[in-house]
Amino acid sequence: MKILITGGGGYIGSVAAYLFLKEGYQVVVVDNFVRGYRQPLVLLQKRFPGQLTFYNVDIRRQDLEKVFQKEKDIAIVVHYAALCLVDESMEKPAEYFTNNVYGSIRLLAAMDKFGVKKIIFSSTCAVYGEAQYVPIDEKHPLKPTNPYGESKKMVEEVIDWFYRLKGFQYVILRYFNVCGASDDGLIGDSKNPSSLLVQNAVRGALKIAPFYLTFPQVETKDGSPIRDYVNVVDLNEAHLKAVEYLIRGGKSEVINLGTGTGNSVLAVIKEVQRTMQVTLTLKRTTPRRGEYAKMIADISKAKKVLGWQPKRTINDSINSLVKWYRNHPHGWR
Repeated sequence: MKILITGGGGYIGSVAAYLFLKEGYQVVVVDNFVRGYRQPLVLLQKRFPGQLTFYNVDIRRQDLEKVFQKEKDIAIVVHYAALCLVDESMEKPAEYFTNNVYGSIRLLAAMDKFGVKKIIFSSTCAVYGEAQYVPIDEKHPLKPTNPYGESKKMVEEVIDWFYRLKGFQYVILRYFNVCGASDDGLIGDSKNPSSLLVQNAVRGALKIAPFYLTFPQVETKDGSPIRDYVNVVDLNEAHLKAVEYLIRGGKSEVINLGTGTGNSVLAVIKEVQRTMQVTLTLKRTTPRRGEYAKMIADISKAKKVLGWQPKRTINDSINSLVKWYRNHPHGWR
C-alpha cells in the first residue's frame, strides 16, 4: 500500500517514515526542507530500497499536484507538515496561518482533485487552551491561547468540511508533548535550538548545549507546568493504527494521543539527571509566551477506537535520545 507523508523530513515525520517502511508500506514524502532534512530520507532510501520516494515540494505550491499525478495509487495521506513552535507563533502569527492553514487547504484540494479521500491529521492539544479539567478528553472546549493552536483548530474545521461536502474520511490526532527518538537512535530530533523539554535536558546533560529553564511560573505544586510526555515511536504507532483503521472503513474520529499521566517540568529534569547520572545547572532565561499550567490527556478513546496505548516510559525516551545525540550531537546537517 502506498501512503503520502507530508513533512516527512521533520522530527516526527521522519520517525513515521521509518516506522511505515518497516511495516512494508510504500512511502512517498513531500517536504519543502525549510524545517525538515533530506539526510534521514536518504538514509531510509538506502535501508529500504525501492520503498521510499521523496520530493522537495511545498504543499502551498502548485507543484504538489505533480506528485499526485506521478505517484499513482496513493491510498491515504498522513499530514505532519506544519510550523509548530508556540512561542514563535506568538511572534509570527501570519506565517503560522499561511503555512498551516493555507498549506492544508491546498493539500486537501489536491487530494480531492486526484480522488484521495483519506487523511490522518497531525493536530495538537494546543487546540484546547488552558485546561478546564484534567485529564482532557476530546469533548473539552476548544479555546486556543496562541496562533499555533488556533491554526490547528482551523485546519481541523476545514477537514471536517471536506468530510461533510466531499466525502473525505479522517482521523484527527491531537498530540500532547512529544519526546524521544526511534528506539535504536537512528532517527531523531534536529531542532536546534529545540523547543522540547526532554530533548533540551538530554542535550544539556551531554554538554552539547547549555540547558535553560524556559517556563513561566504557574499554579502547580512545584511552580512548573505539568505536561503529558508521549514517546515519538508510540505516537507514530498510533498513526499506523489510524491508517489501518481508515483503510478498514472506520468512521471519522478526533482522538487524543498522550500517556494519560502528567509530569511537571522539574520532575522530568530530575528523571533526566537520575537516568543519565548527571547534575544539571538550572538557569533561567526569558519565559516562553502562550504557555499554560496543566495538560494531561484522556486517552481512553485511543484505546477504544484504535486499540492503541503507549508502551514506552520517559526513561525509554531519554535513553533513545542519548543514543541519537551521541551519534548526531547537532542533529542532521
